[in-house]
Amino acid sequence: MAVTICTWNINSVRLREGLVLRLLREEAPDILCLQETKSPVDKIPREGFAALGYETMIARGDKGYNGVAIISRLPLEPLDPQNFGGKGDARHAVGRLKSGVEIHNVYLPAGGDVPDPAVNEKFAHKLSFIDDLTRWGEAEKAPAILVGDLNIAPREDDVWSHKQLLKVVSHTPIEVEAFERARAARGWTDVTRGDLDEGLLYSWWSYRAKDWDAADKGRRLDHVWATADIAPRPGAGGSRILRAARGWEKPSDHAPVFATFDI
Repeated sequence: MAVTICTWNINSVRLREGLVLRLLREEAPDILCLQETKSPVDKIPREGFAALGYETMIARGDKGYNGVAIISRLPLEPLDPQNFGGKGDARHAVGRLKSGVEIHNVYLPAGGDVPDPAVNEKFAHKLSFIDDLTRWGEAEKAPAILVGDLNIAPREDDVWSHKQLLKVVSHTPIEVEAFERARAARGWTDVTRGDLDEGLLYSWWSYRAKDWDAADKGRRLDHVWATADIAPRPGAGGSRILRAARGWEKPSDHAPVFATFDI
């Protein structure tokens, strides 16, 4: 069965409920994974999602920050989330499809502004989170898809200027090396780059730019990973980034990222 999954850092699901509904109506993914929902679970406006056929929701939430939600029109069995980073914050949600494939929704910490764990606790937390993700990946065996805002742009062509961003959090060598260790630990396939391997590719553009589209100083912070047993062959995953959504009224600074799987 072909299943299309979308991941999107929505930057407040309550503030941008209308954008989520628009995405569900116009793009109709089977599963939508949201990050930075910024809402307690009981305040997420799920009635509108259910009215469009998305009756399943697995979510974790904090008031005003963090938060992840999996919204699905396919049945999902909720599983216990991981406590990556050890702070108990709402950054991981997971459900299992009837096929046995697990869907992991991860919101990795941004890490603050200074890429030095000795002086920046936020950056130290980010690296700890990645280390936990790595150890967990080494032990897991189930077929799985992991998506989310991982807050790291690993490749040189995942940022607008590799040279200028080498000392900027999200593209520093220490982060990229940790990111690649986590990906290798379970043999995750980077599905997006398997389909869209050539050229600059972004999923995030700062609010600070007066004209984000013209400046185009983006980064690919949002990712779709899959275990080798279910990853589509390169070019067959239907991957795309809905750049247009960054230009919707009162948008998130992230664009939705899609991939399709035969699961």
